[in-house]
Amino acid sequence: MTTPTKPLAVVTGASSGIGLELAKQFADHGFDLVIAAEDAELISAAKQLQERGAEVDSVRTDLASFTGVEELMARIEAGGRPIDAVAINAGVSVAGDVAGDTDLRALLNIINLNVTSAVHLAKRATTAMAARRHGRVLFTSSIASTAPVPHNAVYSASKAFITSFAEALRIELKDTGVTVTTLLPGPTDTEFFERAGMEDTKVGSGKKDDPAEVARQGYEALMKGEQKVVGGSVANKAMAGVSRVLPDRVKATAQGKMHEPGSGKPD
Repeated sequence: MTTPTKPLAVVTGASSGIGLELAKQFADHGFDLVIAAEDAELISAAKQLQERGAEVDSVRTDLASFTGVEELMARIEAGGRPIDAVAINAGVSVAGDVAGDTDLRALLNIINLNVTSAVHLAKRATTAMAARRHGRVLFTSSIASTAPVPHNAVYSASKAFITSFAEALRIELKDTGVTVTTLLPGPTDTEFFERAGMEDTKVGSGKKDDPAEVARQGYEALMKGEQKVVGGSVANKAMAGVSRVLPDRVKATAQGKMHEPGSGKPD
């Protein structure tokens, strides 16, 4: 049996959008892949990646559950190959007010997927990486992490957690040979807004960045071992810069107008 010579990358939320484009970046740069997502689009994603020359193991599982992350890890470990890079990308949102008609279970699921599963997978992956003194970790956060976002409060808070967690983890791992990079995309042309029910908002109906470009920026930052990269347009980078100095109340008011249901409808 021939021992694989390619490095192995794990990408979650890889069935479409930024996750699929990140997986393509890894495939195009000589990685084999383990990809994970809950939906049936994962089958098509795996075929696209195989056509780019990667060996692909696809794991269709619910990463918002403890058992889902453990199932992913079990498949990785069964393959007998160490993880060289992991892109913790899976995420979800639900539009609407916390005290409104949003479903409580849906709100809690945002935390389960965006926060709990990210910590779970990071713990499992980085423990092994640190022991080997080698590895790269990419978290997909969001520019929404830089401000409170009314009408999308749980999502923005979950991404603020990820940005903070990733920066702390980076310092914890600084002497281990493991790097941690955070990608902060702005509005990106993916299925995110449709799935979240945000198509009638200003942010959902406005101009969006190319997910392939955002993924390229994230991959390059990861390979350079950079701490953080704001993905997409120059406007996103400007917004992130301004967010460092504006009071939270001002940022929240501005974001609320962009995320308010019906705000994207023509007058």
